[in-house]
Amino acid sequence: MESSSVIETVEGTNGTAKKDNSPASNESISNEGPASKKVKLDDTGSRKVDSRDKGVARIRPEFLLPKPSNTTVSVEPDDDDAEAGGTKRKKERGQNKNRRFAKARETVKFCEALKDGDGTCRFGKDCKFEHDVQKYISSKPADLEGTCPVFDAIGYCPSGLKCRWLHSHYLAEAGKVVVDEEKKGTAGREINRIDRDTQNTLQKKKFPVPKSDKILPYLDSLKEHDMVANDGSKQGTETKDNEDQDKKDLAATYVEPPFLASEKKPLNLHHAKILSPLTTVGNLPFRRLCRWFGADVTYSEMALALPILQGSKSEWALPRSHTSEIPGFGVQIAASKPWQAVKATEVLTTACDTGIGGIQDVNLNCGCPIDLIYRSGAGSALLDSGSKLIRMLKGMNYVSGEVPVTVKIRMGTRDSHPSAKKLVARFVTEGDVAAITLHGRSRQQRYTRVADWDYISETAQVVKDLYEARDDKDKEQRERRKVWFVGNGDCYSWHDWWDAVENYNVDSVMIARGALIKPWIFEEIDARQYLDKSATERLDMIRKFAQFGLEHWGTDEYGINNCRRFLCEFLSFSCRYVPVGILEVLPPKIQDRPPMWKGRNELETLLGSSDYRDWIKISEMFLGPAHESFDFKPKHKSNAYEAEG
Repeated sequence: MESSSVIETVEGTNGTAKKDNSPASNESISNEGPASKKVKLDDTGSRKVDSRDKGVARIRPEFLLPKPSNTTVSVEPDDDDAEAGGTKRKKERGQNKNRRFAKARETVKFCEALKDGDGTCRFGKDCKFEHDVQKYISSKPADLEGTCPVFDAIGYCPSGLKCRWLHSHYLAEAGKVVVDEEKKGTAGREINRIDRDTQNTLQKKKFPVPKSDKILPYLDSLKEHDMVANDGSKQGTETKDNEDQDKKDLAATYVEPPFLASEKKPLNLHHAKILSPLTTVGNLPFRRLCRWFGADVTYSEMALALPILQGSKSEWALPRSHTSEIPGFGVQIAASKPWQAVKATEVLTTACDTGIGGIQDVNLNCGCPIDLIYRSGAGSALLDSGSKLIRMLKGMNYVSGEVPVTVKIRMGTRDSHPSAKKLVARFVTEGDVAAITLHGRSRQQRYTRVADWDYISETAQVVKDLYEARDDKDKEQRERRKVWFVGNGDCYSWHDWWDAVENYNVDSVMIARGALIKPWIFEEIDARQYLDKSATERLDMIRKFAQFGLEHWGTDEYGINNCRRFLCEFLSFSCRYVPVGILEVLPPKIQDRPPMWKGRNELETLLGSSDYRDWIKISEMFLGPAHESFDFKPKHKSNAYEAEG
C-alpha cells in the first residue's frame, strides 16, 4: 500500500454515530469484522489531481482474486437506475426489460376490517373474505421466529392478525391483539397521506383548485404574448404596449396577490446534507435510513403530476413521509404542461394531512433523462422550452402558498449546447424559485463520464454576480432572499462534498448514487473522515432498513415480499461498495470499478457479491425464508449469472 497516499487511525469505538440497542438478527454470523477505522485523506487538493489508473479502483494485493473464467459474466451497472429508473437504451447493456414481481397470496383471505381482532365488517354476511379468526390463523404458515420488529419498534403491529410474527403480540386465549399504549404514543408515524374521500374526489375531478383556476388563464396569456425567447433575448413586436397592458389587466383580476419567494417559508440549505430524489430505492425506508445516518434534507421519489391529479394510489404513496424526515422533506414532481404542474402543486400543498409542516418544498424535475419522460415533454425536455418552464415555476409559486418552489436541472439536453447558465439567470431574475440544483451532466451524457464541476462552479458564479449587481434602490430586488444553489454529481466521499462547497461556489451538494452505495456518507461528511465500516456494522444497517421497511409495507406475507424486493434493490447498489480498508488509493471515485476482490472475512465478501441470489440470502437473515412465490429479477442480467458447476 502507498503509505504516502493515506493516513489511517484505528479507533477503539465503531464508526457509527448512532447506536441501536434492539436485538440484532445476525447472531448466526460467527466471523466478526475488524474494528471500524477512520481513514483521513492527507491531500486536500482539487479533485482534478489524481494519479490512479482511470476507471479502476486499486485493491491491495492480498485481497485480489484470480481473474474470472470466460464463462462468468462481469457486472456493468447502469446508473440510469439511480435517479431515473429504467431506460430503453442499447440492448447490449444487458438490462432485464419488463420485470415482473410475483405477489404472495394467502390460502384463506381474511377480512381487512377484522385484522385487529375486533371491528365490524360493513358488508356482514355478504363479505367475500373470511371472518372466522381461528380458521384463518390455522391456515397461515408457521410464524417466524423472534419478536415482531414493528411491534418492538412502535408498540403495535398495523398488520394485526396477518402478521407473520403474530405469536409475539397476540393473546390466543383472549383472542386479543396486544398494544403497548405507552410506546405507541411516542412512536413516529407516516404523514402526507390522503384519505379515501380525498382520493375519490380527485378521481372524479372534483377536487377544488381555486388558485390554479386564477393563475392558469394568466399563464396562457403569457404563452400567447411571450416577450422573451427561450434564449433570454427580447423579441420585437409592434403591439408590445397593448400586450403588456393586457397582461396587467389580467393580473389585476387576482383577489389575492401571489407570495414572492422571499415571503414564503424560508429554506436553509447552507451546508445542508441533502439526499437526492431517487427512483425505486429512494423509498421511505431508505430515506429514514439516511436520516438515521445524519441527512438533513430528503426528497420523495419523482411523482408524475397527472397521476397525482387523478388520485392514483401508487403515485400518492410517493409523497408519503415519516415524522423523522420533518423538517426537511420535499416532494419532487414531473410534468409536461403548466396546468399539470400548477394543479399538482396546489393539490399537494393542500391535501396532505400536515400542510406545510409535512412538505418543505415542491421540487420540479427538469433533469430526468429517460426516454419515456423526455418524449412526453417532461424532465430534461423542459430545458429546451425555457419560456414554458418559467411559466410552470411562476404558476407553482403562486398556488403553493407558503411552501417554496425549487427546481432541479441538468446542464442541457446536448453535450454541445449547455443551456443551464441562461436558465439559471432567468430563475434568479424572475424570483419564483427558492433553490436551484444543477446536475453536472447533460441529458445526452446520462451518467457517462464524470460530472462537470467546472461548469457547475461557473453557473454558481452567475447567481453570485446577479446578486452583487442588483440595484440596491429596487425595493423588490432588495427584499428577495438569496436563491440557494446546490451542485449534484459524483459525490462519493466527504472529500468530494467538502471540496465542492469550499472550492466550487455552491451552497451545498445533493448526494445520489453515493448514498445508495454507502448511506453513512452523511456521517463521513460530519466527521470529515472515511468510516471503514465493519461487515457486522453494515449488516446491522441492512437490519435497520428491513425494520423500517416492515413498518412501511407491513409484516404480513405481502408486506414482507415488498420489503424483500426493495431490500434486494438496495443491495444491488450497496454491493458496489469497496471497503476503504482494502483500497490502495484514496479518495474512492464513484466511476471506478474494482477487479475481483474478497473481503476481510466471509461476511464482507458476501456483502460485496453482485449475485442476486446472495441478496435474497441476506434478506432471509431478517425477513425469514423467501416465500415460494417470491421471484426477484435483477435489473441487470449480469447480476443473474449462473454459478459455475
